[in-house]
Amino acid sequence: MDFELRILGSSSATPSANRHHTAQILTIGNQYHLIDCGEGTQMQLMLYKIKHQRICNIYISHLHGDHYFGLPGLLSTMHLQGRQTPLHLFGPPGLQEILSLQFKYSGTNLNFNLVFHELDTSCHKKIFEDKSITVHTLPMEHRVPCAGFVFREKQKPRPLIKEKLPDFLRPPQLVRLKWGADILDEAGNVLVYNRDVTMEPKRSRSYAYCSDSRYKPELLPYLHNIDLLYHEATFTDELRERADYTFHSTARQAAALALAAEVRHLLIGHFSVRYKDLTPLLEEAREHFAKTDLATEGSIFCVQE
Repeated sequence: MDFELRILGSSSATPSANRHHTAQILTIGNQYHLIDCGEGTQMQLMLYKIKHQRICNIYISHLHGDHYFGLPGLLSTMHLQGRQTPLHLFGPPGLQEILSLQFKYSGTNLNFNLVFHELDTSCHKKIFEDKSITVHTLPMEHRVPCAGFVFREKQKPRPLIKEKLPDFLRPPQLVRLKWGADILDEAGNVLVYNRDVTMEPKRSRSYAYCSDSRYKPELLPYLHNIDLLYHEATFTDELRERADYTFHSTARQAAALALAAEVRHLLIGHFSVRYKDLTPLLEEAREHFAKTDLATEGSIFCVQE
């Protein structure tokens, strides 16, 4: 099953000629999860040939425009192109009111059911679950209520070793074996030990999205051993005071958090437009955490099982 992140936008407050506002697509299996939706997101979706009708959930971290101004346009396009499938939208207080006013004064009545889930941005909380994944919020520290998100695959079934399976096993018993149980007789005696007829399951994967926020080491328990961590890095460390004043982070701080959390791979993004060349940000982060990459437009990051 695919577990792949595509970067649609990497710029902070204002876009530039070659950097767009924040947006990402996380593909898990056959589902698209859109994380933030800055201005121009639907144009980026078209550029990278990502079918927006396959988006199942949209997650908006906070109500600064560079993270949601593209949302009304994207929803309108979905409507105009005849979407029928329900869409789940997760966002902070106020987002539903903003969209309601937008649609009221534009005379828009969506063809599809937009299911809004208001986030409590002050805590770590499960907001979504299906058969494959869970999604939890992360409490960010920003100028307005802001949430990050952690996507985790659930435990996967244990592959059966067919040549070792006894012939008497029935389908329900095979299912139990896949999920780690031994097979017992009516008296409670073990007929088949799970360890004898199954292999270890494939590794469950994870992705964490942290934007926008001051450096916040309180997040470490929620980020420990994450496969892929995106953390905003608006400035280099020489502008640490500026970062703190504007409730943002530096590349060095993002790397320090990744190192302490023992994550496998760090992505930095949300770059200030003052940086025409992003090399100083990347070099600063790699000084402290070698496995760091820039989350720039069009980049794809795959997490292997």
